[in-house]
Amino acid sequence: MTRREFLSYSAMAGVVGAIGVSPILSACAGGKKKNAYEPLRAEGEYYVPDLPDKAVAGRELKAGVIGCGGRGSGAAENFLAAADGVTITAIGDVFPDRVQSLKQMLHDKYQVDLADENCFTGFDAYKNVIDSGVDVVIIATPPFFRPEHFKYATEKGVHSFLEKPICVDAEGYRTVMAAAKQAKAKGLDVTCETKGLCVLTGTQRHHQRAYVESFKRIQQGMIGEITGGNVYWNQPMLWYRSREKGWSDMEWMLRDWVNWKWLSGDHIVEQHVHNIDVFNWFFGYKQPISATAFGSRQRRVTGDQYDNFSVDFEYENGVHVHSMSRQIDGCDTNISEFIHGTKGTWESGPMVSGACVIKDLDGNVLWSYDLEAEKTEHQQNDPYTLEHVNWISSIRNNTPFVQAEETALSNMCGIMGRESAYTGKTITWEQMTASPLSYAPAKLELGPMDMSAYTVPVPGTGK
Repeated sequence: MTRREFLSYSAMAGVVGAIGVSPILSACAGGKKKNAYEPLRAEGEYYVPDLPDKAVAGRELKAGVIGCGGRGSGAAENFLAAADGVTITAIGDVFPDRVQSLKQMLHDKYQVDLADENCFTGFDAYKNVIDSGVDVVIIATPPFFRPEHFKYATEKGVHSFLEKPICVDAEGYRTVMAAAKQAKAKGLDVTCETKGLCVLTGTQRHHQRAYVESFKRIQQGMIGEITGGNVYWNQPMLWYRSREKGWSDMEWMLRDWVNWKWLSGDHIVEQHVHNIDVFNWFFGYKQPISATAFGSRQRRVTGDQYDNFSVDFEYENGVHVHSMSRQIDGCDTNISEFIHGTKGTWESGPMVSGACVIKDLDGNVLWSYDLEAEKTEHQQNDPYTLEHVNWISSIRNNTPFVQAEETALSNMCGIMGRESAYTGKTITWEQMTASPLSYAPAKLELGPMDMSAYTVPVPGTGK
C-alpha cells in the first residue's frame, strides 16, 4: 500500500466509524466496479504481434540466407513454413561445405533448387547474397558479423531477420543502432516503394503465445509497478569443436565460434540475452544504470570465454535485476524469468513447458497460461516459426517495424555484465555505449592469427 492509499483509507475509515454506512457509500458498493489494475501503459503504446498460424497471403518473397550452419538452416526452414508464396533463392557462408549442406537440405526437404551461381562462399558472401535480387535476408552468421551484414542489407533496402545476438561489442552496438535508424528512415523517402523496412530479431519469446499474453497482462497492470526480477539461463556445457588437421587458426575459431568471445560475445550475450530481454521487454526497454558482476571459467574445453556469470543490473528508481547464466555439465538446469511487482509476481516455467503464471503477493494464482487451449486453438505454436509469420505478414501488409534497437539494448546489457565480470569493475551504461571496445581481429581472412591475444580474462588485473 502506498502512503497516499494508506492516508485515503484511514480517512475513509474515520468517516465510516463516525457516521456509519451512509446511502452514498452503500450505493457505490452496488455500482459498476472499477478496474482493480492501473495500466503501466495504455493500449497502443506498446506493440503486440498478430500471430495467426500462417502469414497473410500476398506477393511472393525471395529470401537469401547468410550463414548456413545449424541456426541458418533452422531459420530457413522456419521461413518456408511460415507462409505460402515464399522461397529461398540465394545462400552464402565462409565455408563451401556449409553452403553445400544447406543447398542439399533445401532440395531434399522442400524441393528448392538453388542455382550454383546463387551459392556464395567467403567473407564477402553476404554482399553477393544481398545483391542477388532477394527481398529479405536471414542473417545467421556468428554474431560478430551481424552488425556489418545488417548495415549492408539496410543500405540496399532489403528486409532483415537478425538472429540474436545482434552485436558483441560497443562498436557493433553503435553500428546496429545507426542501421536501425536508417531502416526506419526508409519510410520517409518518397522514392521508396514501401513505407519502411521490417527488421525482425531472433528473440522468439516475443512471438511465443504464453509470453505475449503475459506481456499484455503486465502492461495492463496485473502485477502493479515492476520493482525487480531474476533471470536465468543455466544449462550443461554447449557444443564445441576440437581442432582438426589442416584447419588454420581462423578456420578453427569460426567452426568453434560459440566458444570465442570475439565471435559469440560469450554466452551471457550469445544465449542469456533471451532472458535479459524478457525483463527489458516487460519493463519498457529502459536503459540500466549499471552492471556489477562476477564470473569465471571452470570446465570449458575450448575458446577464451567464461562458463558462468552472476550480474546485478541496477535500473532507475532502485529497481534491481539479478542475472545468472551457466554452462557447466552436472549442474542444475534453470531457464526462466521471475518479475516482481507492487501487487504481484510473474514467472515463466521451464523452457520446455512454456508455462507462465501470475500470482498475488500472498502466492495465490491470479492467472496462468492455458497451454492445452493453445494446442486446440492453433496448429502452429512454434515461436521460431511464428516470428517469421509476423515478419512476412508485416512486409506484405506494408506495416513496418524495426526490432533491432530494442534487441541492441538487451545486447548491451549482456555486454555490460560481461565486461564487469571480466574486469571486476562496476560498468555504467554511459561508459559502455561510449567505449571504443571492439573485438574485431586485425584482418578477416582464413589463415594464421596471433593466438596470444585470445586469453581468458582475469578480473582485477586491469586488462
